[in-house]
Amino acid sequence: MLRPELVLVFATLLWGTSWIPLRAFAEAGISGMPMVFASYGLIALLAVPLLWWQRRAWRSQAWGLLAIVIFGGWANTALISSLSLGHDIVRLMLLFYLAPIWAVLGGWLLLREQVTALRLAALALAMLGIALTLGIGLDTLKPFQGVDWLALSAGFAFAMNNLATRAAHRIPLFSKTFAAFIGSVVFAGAACLILDQGLPTLPPVTWALVALFSVGWLLATLSAQYGVTHLEASRAAVIIVFELIAAVLSAAWLGDVPLGPREYLGAGLVCVAAVLAAWPDQPQPALPRSAI
Repeated sequence: MLRPELVLVFATLLWGTSWIPLRAFAEAGISGMPMVFASYGLIALLAVPLLWWQRRAWRSQAWGLLAIVIFGGWANTALISSLSLGHDIVRLMLLFYLAPIWAVLGGWLLLREQVTALRLAALALAMLGIALTLGIGLDTLKPFQGVDWLALSAGFAFAMNNLATRAAHRIPLFSKTFAAFIGSVVFAGAACLILDQGLPTLPPVTWALVALFSVGWLLATLSAQYGVTHLEASRAAVIIVFELIAAVLSAAWLGDVPLGPREYLGAGLVCVAAVLAAWPDQPQPALPRSAI
């Protein structure tokens, strides 16, 4: 069996660098909700017959599949909406990356997963690394606006999606992966109708590249679903934060964002946290519920 930690890191690398093709598509004339609807819609065309074909396998846990459709779909739609509408990207990314906290608490409360001292230390290091990498100032504490709630809800939905993925252990991996795409298409389509945004007229080669991007996004989602299915929620939550580091470093290496000692220190802390989260569990007692 593939190491779920490595598969999940691979998924975060794909997600963290996805801004590169998305920026190219924006320059070509398609971005935001129309881009989500088009790229996810291509996968959804395959998702419906696949889910019908595997209906006997997931019927006993249909509640889990519905949760993935709702939470997975909303996580993608809300995050992209907040980043498209908001201007303080640092603040929005910080709110979204509170997802590890929701995942640890959710895994402890809903799935009865043990929370060890090592796992809590990894989470604390990850959050400190995020704060250093993004840069936290007084503006971070200003009152919430609509886009802030979108980013915060995206992080919460992302964590709940991962919990539902792990809890629905009898649902085939492909069904769980494609279900998230269906949810994203539903939410993105509704957003396009509300915002009166239609699909642009693009040359065939651009649509072919959009289809290729969809395949890459499917691979990333499939890898993530595999990782969170085989890992405790608290462990997976810390490893997923590595996506932020991939995004920041790729932007810096391409000359868009200058990095200093603070950013490198934050990235290093997140990497250490990911290693601690992936460390094999030791035979030590879990922290009591009252300690959290």
